[in-house]
Amino acid sequence: MEKFIPSRRDFLRTTGVVATSIILPRQVMAALAKIKKPIKLGMIADLHQDVMHDGPVRLKAFLDAMKEEKPDALVQLGDFAYPTKKNEAVTKAFEKAHSRTLHVLGNHEIDGGHSFDAVAKLWGMKGRYYTENVNGLDLVVLDGNEKPKNHKGGYPAHIGEKQLEWLAEQLKTLKGPILVICHQPLAGPSSIDNAGEVQALLNSAADKVLLAVNGHTHIDHVARVGKISYLHVNSASYKWVGGSYRNKSYPAEVHSKFRWVEYTCPYQDSLFTTLTIDPASGRIDVKGRESKWVGKSPSQLGIAAKPERTDGKEICPKIRSRQLGLTSK
Repeated sequence: MEKFIPSRRDFLRTTGVVATSIILPRQVMAALAKIKKPIKLGMIADLHQDVMHDGPVRLKAFLDAMKEEKPDALVQLGDFAYPTKKNEAVTKAFEKAHSRTLHVLGNHEIDGGHSFDAVAKLWGMKGRYYTENVNGLDLVVLDGNEKPKNHKGGYPAHIGEKQLEWLAEQLKTLKGPILVICHQPLAGPSSIDNAGEVQALLNSAADKVLLAVNGHTHIDHVARVGKISYLHVNSASYKWVGGSYRNKSYPAEVHSKFRWVEYTCPYQDSLFTTLTIDPASGRIDVKGRESKWVGKSPSQLGIAAKPERTDGKEICPKIRSRQLGLTSK
């Protein structure tokens, strides 16, 4: 018998939890069936320890929650903390919280003066991009920070030719199921500049790829291209608004010591999530978590909405509960 996720109306009626569904290609079910029992991943994105005054508190909220969740691995999705001496308490707390902790390189990791290769070494990563198998689930972790040949400045958002060749080989040889992870989005708002190439590769392996996950955008969003869904995991800390919309959301003593906070609209509470992949039900659950703005929201500051970046929808102090289920095709 074919398995389908319940309708949104049925889910709301039975659980009272707001959820939205993400489509999971039917052809991936053979790969998903290779997993023998549910796999849970704890994920936190864009902590920005070096912007926020309360980064350690936000991280502790995540780690305390994970003690209850008991995931199979913890993943930080980039823009975590500069790999400096003063931040060792943060990075070590993350690494000691679980026997399996995985890092993803964000664009701001090098703001402290390191190279991406140096950051990967300091954090004990296998490399800037790598694979990891968690109880039968193949994680493919990408580095979206490479420079294109025509790079004109600023933070690059690109996957180079060598890494693309490596990705193609992994998608060919890994048995799956596969979860693809990158700091920068591979589809949707602010996606890497050669997103189409990566999307084509992932779409060609839709019988293995369950989902692609990213941070970076500080929004709660799902994009879909071809047969693959792309989950944007919201920041643990804030939505960046920039110098034109600087605002004072905390007491003066906070802003006097942490100058970049006024460039943000912070979330009152730390945001994070767990992904639970259940082969028996053929479903992936994204656990939601909701906070509220500290001070004004971006729209209250006068920031206009953009496509797929609307205040109250994608721009919000929450991560929505979502369910990934089967398509009918």
